[in-house]
Amino acid sequence: MLEQPAFGKRLRQLRQERGKSQVQLTGPGMSATYLSRLESGSRRPTERSVAYLAARLDVPAESFERQPWENLTDAVASVAALSEREVDEEAAGILVEALSSAEDADPAMRWQALAQLARCYEALGDFPRQRATLIHLRELSDDMDRPTLQVRAQLRLARCARNLGDAEAARTAVRQVLAISQAHGVRISTSDLVRSKLVLVSAEAELGDLAEAAQLVDELSESLGDTDGALAAEVFWTAATVSTRQGNHTRAFAFILRALGALGGRDDLVLWIRLRLAAASLSMQAMPPRLAEAESFLDSVEPLLKVTGPLRHWHELLFLKAKLAYHQGNAASATELVARVEESAQSLTYRDQVRLKVLRGALDLKAGDQEASGRLRKLVTQVETTNMPDLAAEIWRTVAEISL
Repeated sequence: MLEQPAFGKRLRQLRQERGKSQVQLTGPGMSATYLSRLESGSRRPTERSVAYLAARLDVPAESFERQPWENLTDAVASVAALSEREVDEEAAGILVEALSSAEDADPAMRWQALAQLARCYEALGDFPRQRATLIHLRELSDDMDRPTLQVRAQLRLARCARNLGDAEAARTAVRQVLAISQAHGVRISTSDLVRSKLVLVSAEAELGDLAEAAQLVDELSESLGDTDGALAAEVFWTAATVSTRQGNHTRAFAFILRALGALGGRDDLVLWIRLRLAAASLSMQAMPPRLAEAESFLDSVEPLLKVTGPLRHWHELLFLKAKLAYHQGNAASATELVARVEESAQSLTYRDQVRLKVLRGALDLKAGDQEASGRLRKLVTQVETTNMPDLAAEIWRTVAEISL
């Protein structure tokens, strides 16, 4: 049974829903004063008073117990208050349990719960479960016939598909976002529109259409002008990535520096960290690698990642430190770091999971494991089946460099 003041609020709700006054509920078993105190929350209900009120209101006595949808509301509120670093499996489990026990809850509340659950899985780096949750979110948005919610669910699904290495699905999802917006006259915010196009740029680049990706990102960069902030930083970061894929490392480094300059540390701490991790990665991909710059970027974020930010970015840091150690000729340190990252490799994006396997193969070859070459060639074949020619070419370059 509900405790006060929740009991009084429920009593008032049930009474008003049935169009009854307090006077109509009084009788031989309930005085007006006692009823008033029950509703105000100043008097604790008894089993006898609950049975009396249930009979007068013609509702089951269970109506005065905690309802599943209330657990769902509380679960959403508690998880939404958590930072990305505080999100853990327990938080996700709370939402899963609340959702399963409140299948008849208000669709809008279920939408919020699913959105929070997807956020949990993203913070944990569990992209397969995030994708499954976002599919449910999209289906619920369709059932509700709310184009705005459809757009938001579809955009998140596109980003998740990109992290899973499914560039084709990411491209399709973004095109659906733009189609829904146009068909229903949904007004997409500037930030959502730009971020949708950034996912499209990433997908086109992964699928090998670098010319299309470059044209799109150049248009976005020009549209920003001298704008600063998180959105500008994301655009310049994407432009740096495309330039790297094109082999224009000087232009890529200039873009990543613009991205870093566009975002103050207090604007978005997680993005501030992600930009420096990206800058370190792009620095090591340069020809020749900019190892001093990469080390500086990693050193700047390591103290922060020990205390804040999603754990998956800590795993990304360890992976990049392993790559740096390898480039610096410190195979022992690289091997130790790779072993640590492999324990949580599932939290990395698909591209970084592949790169981790490539690094492991390179280290194994240097250690004299002749079978490592075969494993790397098999990995190339697997990547080629995902229709990601740029990533496959990157692996072939690594194999060629090792063989020299």
